[in-house]
Amino acid sequence: MRRQRFFSRFGGDQAGTALVEFALVCPMLIVLLVGMLGWGTYFWMAHSVQQVANDAARAAVAGLNGAERESLAKAAATQGAADYAGLSAALLKTTVSERTDRAVVSVSYDASNTVVFAFAKIAPMPSSMITRQASVRLGGY
Repeated sequence: MRRQRFFSRFGGDQAGTALVEFALVCPMLIVLLVGMLGWGTYFWMAHSVQQVANDAARAAVAGLNGAERESLAKAAATQGAADYAGLSAALLKTTVSERTDRAVVSVSYDASNTVVFAFAKIAPMPSSMITRQASVRLGGY
């Protein structure tokens, strides 16, 4: 009899249910928040790297030969990285390749040391190496 009363009181007691529900939902909420922050930062950085590649390609147009175009593109990429918060010019790698009628500027950025990619073990994240390209037509306008 005493045992039945104990279990009936225990089943009807609602104290602490919100805490238990929060303990079940909190890990999923944290993963979602970290994922949103990480992917948002990735998209922002990828857009910034694309803008740096675009600016470097525009600067490369002024070069008279391949070596000068590469020098102008690298200088523009280094200067352009300073215009975007969070990008470090030391982590940029710029290459210029030439095709018959155009120059293609490829900019790679290693974002593995950023704070957001430190949480890659908590939520799935994209590759920390961000590579973007821009091409510009050489002559013939």
